[in-house]
Amino acid sequence: MGTRRVGQRDRTEQTRSDILLVARAEFAANGLSGARVDAIAARTRTSKRMIYYHFGSKEGLYLAVLEDAYAAIRKVEDELRLAELDPVEAMRRLIDFTFDYDEAHPEFIRLVTIENIHRAEHMRQSTTLSRLNVSVIATIETILQRGKDSGIFRRTVDPIDLHMLISSFCFFRVSNQHTFGTIFGHDLADPTTRARQKALLQDAVVALLQAT
Repeated sequence: MGTRRVGQRDRTEQTRSDILLVARAEFAANGLSGARVDAIAARTRTSKRMIYYHFGSKEGLYLAVLEDAYAAIRKVEDELRLAELDPVEAMRRLIDFTFDYDEAHPEFIRLVTIENIHRAEHMRQSTTLSRLNVSVIATIETILQRGKDSGIFRRTVDPIDLHMLISSFCFFRVSNQHTFGTIFGHDLADPTTRARQKALLQDAVVALLQAT
């Protein structure tokens, strides 16, 4: 009996994960209003009724997708083991990760953009998102404090401000790659450009923190 319950729970979790994965692509491509639950059900070989059973409504599914997307990036950040690196290398590694993750997950960037269009009204309904995103600020705060204690970092910087500085550069490269590339004739996906811009951001942040 116990084995049967575990098996059922595993299948339920797998179904939920499959729905979230397909729904992320659907919402990222079409937005909240344009996304179709029928299309999500068809691609997951389930039914609208089953989706509503798990998530309550289309809006509930959309919020679950947002929570899942943020949980994914925070989970990988937690696995970077930055505490084992010296402060400068830890900061460079965090930037390296953010840069690569945003570029590899354009659907995450689109989801954040869509929720900004909705003025974060769905995010405000979540008790999970604020808790999830505390970890990245705590990580940056720890790196900054270790750098200050060792004398490597001399400038006092608010960790939220620094997170915004790093995120904005990485986010912009993905969210505006087509318009920016068209206006300036600049391919942001070019490996040389990509490597140069990542190094630029890393050098800029480290120089900022080491400046008196």
